[in-house]
Parts: sequence; structure tokens; C-alpha cells
Amino acid sequence: MKDLFVKWNQVSLVKRIVIGIIVGLILAVTVPKAASWVTIFGSLFVGALKAVAPVLVLFLVIHALAAHKSGKKTNMKSILVLYAIGTLLAGAVAVVASFMFPVTLTLTAGADGLSPPEGIVEVLETLLFNLVANPIDALINANYLGILMWAVVLGLALKNTSQNTKDMLGSFSSAITKVVQWVIQLAPLGIMGLVFDAIVTSGFSALAVYGRLIAILVGCMLFIALVVNPLIVFIYTRKNPYPLVLRVLRESGLTAFFTRSSAANIPVNMRLCEKLGLDEDTYAVSIPLGATINMAGAAVTIAVLTLATVYTLGIEVDFMTALLLCVVAAVSAAGASGVAGGSLLLIPLACSLFGVPNDIAMQVVGVGFIIGVIQDSCETALNSSSDVLFTATAEHARERKEGKIVSMKS
Repeated sequence: MKDLFVKWNQVSLVKRIVIGIIVGLILAVTVPKAASWVTIFGSLFVGALKAVAPVLVLFLVIHALAAHKSGKKTNMKSILVLYAIGTLLAGAVAVVASFMFPVTLTLTAGADGLSPPEGIVEVLETLLFNLVANPIDALINANYLGILMWAVVLGLALKNTSQNTKDMLGSFSSAITKVVQWVIQLAPLGIMGLVFDAIVTSGFSALAVYGRLIAILVGCMLFIALVVNPLIVFIYTRKNPYPLVLRVLRESGLTAFFTRSSAANIPVNMRLCEKLGLDEDTYAVSIPLGATINMAGAAVTIAVLTLATVYTLGIEVDFMTALLLCVVAAVSAAGASGVAGGSLLLIPLACSLFGVPNDIAMQVVGVGFIIGVIQDSCETALNSSSDVLFTATAEHARERKEGKIVSMKS
């Protein structure tokens, strides 16, 4: 038994995850009732990731800032620009795709008990209040903006403390990182449970009715992941982007697809950044920040479902309004994490651009929840994998720039 366990751990994590997916699929199709206990693995895995991620982010950021040596450069400015460009282009791709392949919906039921934000001001207000949240509440509720704010403040405050204090913070960070590695080793079992639960709960028949809408959403997200993002990476690095793009999709996007949580995927992304040899001072901040504001997938969801509503109601869309929708989708997507319900609850905000009544917009939110098993999975995979992609891109671009300067001097 011990030898079997050792051999299992010697197999690459991605291959073990694929085995977990296949087993979960087989169990869901063949013995859904007898194997219902399998779902607990999925719940435990996601729960463990969500539990450890806030503590990991807090200590990594505090240690990174406290131990940061004056004069050492980070890439945060470049990464923020990449996050903004990626999200804005995602909204533009979704608008263009919706014009090329218009989709109409059958609106029958709403999303009861949900209250969307009344305007962009409310979204921004929520984000600002999240920044100054009580640190204990921020940890309990996984409010990453609040966690980041307190981590930055504490990290800067501890910058001039003794080396012993900084070493202690480093030891805490290393210990929590080790715990994360243990949790990630359970990914094959966890994802097996998540796949089983998704198929047994939703099945495939519920999704067939909305096949065209799902095709547009998934098509846009694949186009962004495999065309737009690689193009951005190439412009910045002047290197073939696909080895990096495919690796982050395989090692980050795959896990995010099944956990459907950017927060739960933070530890996975941190570990991938470490494996890529990226600067810890940078990725300790950029990864949790990306899980909060880098939301290309959310921009796609907001834009596509908004225009589907508009087409259903027979409303004409002019170029300027479509352009404005790209911006609104991008800004709203960046605020999605600050609103209960994520990107779907920001659809009524975008619909208000076209004068769509709130009760109809909420019916579209209901449609979003029906297709959520696919839409939310693809959205999270794109959002989360882009965090690592753009962090690595900024670092490679800096290395290219520094190499160019050195060669010019020599």
C-alpha cells in the first residue's frame, strides 16, 4: 500500500487530476446514487483552499514588503496595466462576437432574493469600503481587498524592524506555503468530487437549451485565452507566448475550472509562480490582487448576456453605446468580487445602459445561474490563469528591457 502511494505521488499532478476527472465522470454516469458520498471530497478540497488562502496572502504580502530592500524594483505598475488591457479587450471581444452572432433568450423566471447594485457608484463604493474593513472580518469573509490593504500597511510598518522579526515572518510564510502544498496534493480527489457533483446536479440536458449562448460565451473566452492574451504577451516579451500560455492554462486554469473560485485558486497560482521562478516580492501582491480585479471572463459574461437581453427585446444598439458597454463591462468586472453573486449580478447594471427594466434583467441573471456550471467554470479559469500569465509577462518584459540596456552599453 505504501509503495502504491509513493508511485501515485510520483505521477505529475496534472495527470493525477485528469484521472480524477475521468473517475468522477464515470461514477456520475454509472452509479450516481451509490457514489453520492464522493461529493464530500470536492467540498472539503474547495473548503481547505478557501480556508488557507486568506492567511497565505496576509503573511506572504507582509513578509514580502517587510523584507523588501529599498531600491529593488517590482513590476506592479506593468502588471496593473496588463490587467486593465486584458479586461478591456475581453469586453471588446464579447461585444464584437455578440454583433457577429446575435443570441436571443427565452425569459421565463427571475433570480429571486437577489439585489443587484443600482449603479457603478455603488460598485466602487463597495470596493472602497472593502479596503477599510476590519482585518479579522476581512480574513473570515475572504475579503482580499481588505486583506491586501492590511497586509500592505503592516508590511510597511514592519519594514524597519529587526532581522529576527523579518525571519519569523518568513518562517510563518514558509510554513503556510507548506500547508498549501499538502492541500494541493489532494486536488485529484477534490476535483473528482466536484466533477461528480456538477454532472449529477445539473446534468447535460439543462445546458442543451442554452447551447448557442454557451457557445458564444465559451468561444469568446477561448479566443481571449488562446489569441488575445498570447498577442499581449508577444507584444511585451517578443517571444513565442504559447509555451507560457499553455502551461498556465494547464496548471492554473484546469484547477480553477473545477473549483470555480479565484480565491480558492490563489494558492495554486502562488505555487505556479514559484515554479516559474518569478519574483516573490511581486507575485505575493499581484496574484491576490488579480483574483480581485483581473476579471476578463467576467467582462465577457456581462457584455454577452447584456447584448443577448437587448437583442431579445429588439432594441437597436449604436456604435457609441456598444463602445461604452465595453468600458462598463470592464469596470464592472473589476468590481465583481466586491458584490455578492459575482459577475451575474452586475448584468442589470450594464442592462441599464439600454433602458432595460430591472425585472427583465434579473430574469437574465436567472438564465446565468442555469448555465453557471459551464459559464462560471470557464470564466474562473480565464480570470485566474491570466493572473499568473500577466505577472510572468511583466517580469519577462523587464528582463528583456534590462538585457537590451546591457547590450547597448557593452
